[in-house]
Amino acid sequence: MTQPTARPLSPHLQVYKPQITSVLSILHRMTGILLAAFAVGWVAWLIALNRGEDTLAAMQSLLSSIPGVVLAVLATWTLFYHLLNGVRHLVWDSGRGLELGTARLSGWMVVIFSLLLTALAWGVWL
Repeated sequence: MTQPTARPLSPHLQVYKPQITSVLSILHRMTGILLAAFAVGWVAWLIALNRGEDTLAAMQSLLSSIPGVVLAVLATWTLFYHLLNGVRHLVWDSGRGLELGTARLSGWMVVIFSLLLTALAWGVWL
């Protein structure tokens, strides 16, 4: 009989330190889920637009409240992050940018540019 080993049989999250590439991969999946949830909100706004002035006014007051603005900014950042990180993955699919240093740099660029684009979008709209 074989003796049981003290090490895990498969990799576990406790074994690895979080790295920029793994954190951004998890964040990419989370933003995809959030985009689906925000899409429901956008459809609700479109329905309110179709229902008439009273319904639209109620929706607009909800969106212009502090929580509504925070959610709208989060939705904007989510969209930009997921888009830019998706482009990054497409570049990887072509076989480029897979070196560790390049992958880290492109990850930080996605984070920075998604924040900049969100700030730019909200700076223009406000």
